[in-house]
Amino acid sequence: VRWMMYWIIFALFMATETFTDLLISWFPFYYEVKMAFVVWLLSPYTRGASLLYRRFLHPALARREKDIDAFLTRARERGYETALRFGKRGLNLAATAAVQAATKSQGALAGRLRSFSMQDLRCLPEQG
Repeated sequence: VRWMMYWIIFALFMATETFTDLLISWFPFYYEVKMAFVVWLLSPYTRGASLLYRRFLHPALARREKDIDAFLTRARERGYETALRFGKRGLNLAATAAVQAATKSQGALAGRLRSFSMQDLRCLPEQG
């Protein structure tokens, strides 16, 4: 559980860091403060990640639990519908490509068979 709290808080930190680096990276000792914060999160003595998770993140997630569950249900349904739609579209494209390939190859096959007809063989010069 301790590691789960750490990685969740660290992921949020990394996501916010993307934007804060652009805005306040000019601040003196910014990178040193950032490293100290990560050490504080990770340290078993300070338990910074557990503190932040239990005090801020868990209550926020608990308040929005029903909304999150509804969003995940909608996302799963939409994902299933999208997979079916793309699957059907892919099968239709594959069937169309197979029919076109068969049509083109049938003409080539007929041309090859025609070249071995008796009339073609009669037209060959006799070798003496």
